[in-house]
Amino acid sequence: MKSEKTGRVTKTIEEINEKIKQGSVCVVTAEEMKEVVQALGAEEAAKEIDVVTTGTFGAMCSTGVFLNFGHSDPPIKMQRVWLNDVEAYTGIAAVDAYIGATQQSKKNEEYGGAHVIEELVKGEEIELKAVSGGTDCYPAKEIRTVITLEDLNFAEMVNPRNAYQRYNAATNSSSKVLRTYMGTLLPNFGNVTFAGCGEISPLQNDPEFRTIGVGTRIFLCGAKGYIIGHGTQHCPGYATLMVKGSLKEMRPEFMRAAYIPGYGVTMFVGVGVPIPVLDAEMAEKLAVRDSEIKTKIIDFGVQRRDRPVVREVTYSELKSGKVEINGEEVRVSPLSSVYVARRIMDELKTRIERGEFFLSLPVERLREGKPLKPMRTATKLVKSVMSRVVVVSPETGVREAAKLMIDKGINHLPVVDDDKKLVGIITSWDIAKAVASGKTGTVEEIMTRNVITTSPGEAVEIAARKMEVHEISALPVVDKDGRVVGMVTSEDLSKLLARNR
Repeated sequence: MKSEKTGRVTKTIEEINEKIKQGSVCVVTAEEMKEVVQALGAEEAAKEIDVVTTGTFGAMCSTGVFLNFGHSDPPIKMQRVWLNDVEAYTGIAAVDAYIGATQQSKKNEEYGGAHVIEELVKGEEIELKAVSGGTDCYPAKEIRTVITLEDLNFAEMVNPRNAYQRYNAATNSSSKVLRTYMGTLLPNFGNVTFAGCGEISPLQNDPEFRTIGVGTRIFLCGAKGYIIGHGTQHCPGYATLMVKGSLKEMRPEFMRAAYIPGYGVTMFVGVGVPIPVLDAEMAEKLAVRDSEIKTKIIDFGVQRRDRPVVREVTYSELKSGKVEINGEEVRVSPLSSVYVARRIMDELKTRIERGEFFLSLPVERLREGKPLKPMRTATKLVKSVMSRVVVVSPETGVREAAKLMIDKGINHLPVVDDDKKLVGIITSWDIAKAVASGKTGTVEEIMTRNVITTSPGEAVEIAARKMEVHEISALPVVDKDGRVVGMVTSEDLSKLLARNR
């Protein structure tokens, strides 16, 4: 209908729902709406189109399900519970639990809560084990049984953070392969990965949250779900949604458990949001293109909270499969599936056209959100614990290096060139092996050339992690030019931990 004051098209959700009921509603997907607005203009598009379906399908680690198992005979108060050896949280009530998608099995790191959730939806049997200390009203101390989704009284997916408005892309400037939640990042800017479906994503099509808010009915993994608030880490430009829906109504083709090597278990979740075209302003927002949506490529090679921004990029560039970094063409791969997101939009469109899915008016609009605050911690840096370093040149004799280690009471000697830049390292074990085998030449003959290092500004936790992963007991500390400025050892870190206890 037209506004009497302005003569422009305005609609209400009630009017659109009445069209759905009558079977006269006009629904298009977010992709189709771009073309409609381009062809007709925003005002005419608002007259013709009633609802636009949006969709996204990607890894959403902040996923989980509340479960109620029913009471056993004799009853038990579950203090700990495992589903297929994946532990669920039980600090709720006697036979209630919450299983998180990223919780991993202790027996198999490639299996976790996401797999349990997916298998329940597929109708498969799940092994349930629960233990308790026993009480007068809950005397049972252990339960072992099998359950299916049908056996559960309650199974509600409640996801604290889903459907990011946009997500930072990732690359890696370091010289080693990194295993991250953004997938495997190759060294020396070898690749870029990104998440999100860009122009068809829900929050890109209603960036002012006019129709997306508390109470908005959505498509969640095949079920009718609802937005119950803004998600965790909701902040300007990076809005997120907290959502819920019945696991018993979900379909396995719209969810997928996954394992990301070196990171852990996650779950791909399908979210679709129907957006009512209330007026021309809304139609204009729904015409957004990938070329207008920007995000940042972040350098995961710097292992700190505030990672450097390599460059800003559009989703059209990311979806092209390549971007330019430092004058070089870099391959790009997605972590979200536009293919499945399209299936979600089409499925939601069909349900609305058939009168099986009605729109709901939010009872409260989402707030824009405030900038995120970092965790309040006192981060110790390597420069605060590193020791003075003794170095040798490649031409130093093995016997001379051995004497130097004995005199200084040290077990590691970085090897540097004339500019004090690191070229290798030798240990007391290297020297012992050399002497035993009769190699008494120079340290260049026995040194390790591929040296794992740290920097003065790196957190001690990261330095400790490097030692653990590479099974070494010391790291040369190098500055940005590769010059050795100190040494940090496992002994240095042990002393730090002892002081902090």
